Amino acid sequence: MTGRFVSLEGIDGCGKSTQVAMLADFLRTQGHVVIQTREPGGTPVGERVRETLLASDSLTPIAEAHLFAAARAELVAKVIAPARAAGRWVVSDRFLDSSLAYQGHARGLGIDAIYELNRHAVGVHLPDLTILLTLTVDDATARREGGAVDRIEREGRELQRAVAEGYGEIARRYPDRIRVVDAVGTPDEVHQRVAEAVSPA
Repeated sequence: MTGRFVSLEGIDGCGKSTQVAMLADFLRTQGHVVIQTREPGGTPVGERVRETLLASDSLTPIAEAHLFAAARAELVAKVIAPARAAGRWVVSDRFLDSSLAYQGHARGLGIDAIYELNRHAVGVHLPDLTILLTLTVDDATARREGGAVDRIEREGRELQRAVAEGYGEIARRYPDRIRVVDAVGTPDEVHQRVAEAVSPA
């Protein structure tokens, strides 16, 4: 039996991490064995790359893109592919679509170019389903107020607006894989929408 792979995407502050944890718990109640992971990260190498990506003072867009792809290659080889082969579910906080939106669209490197860069890293392991959580930049920024911010989050609202545009384009390109879910409301309200979107998968 082949497992399922679900990723959650959206701008910073939209509630992805909360919803990933809630979805993983929900799927376990349905009898599935679930691996919960994140990008960048999820492996020892990936976590070190995450530290570099989010803590560095500056990185060129192309260096940023290659680091994300390297961490992703490790995650696919060490976590996602084995889990799916064993019939487990994988729920990931971000995956390839983040690079398409951030580096491809917002950083101006091109969605197609970033997809090609990641082609060997990902192989056949695209998500079976991607949940795109949508929230206005102002609302997402308000949710993050008072919390710690990383290098990318410090770039502010203009970057997040460009990322949101990128996600919109990606959702139009891949309508069979991406389901858009409204992230307005309490965590429980949003989780209900996410669970409904995933249940038919």
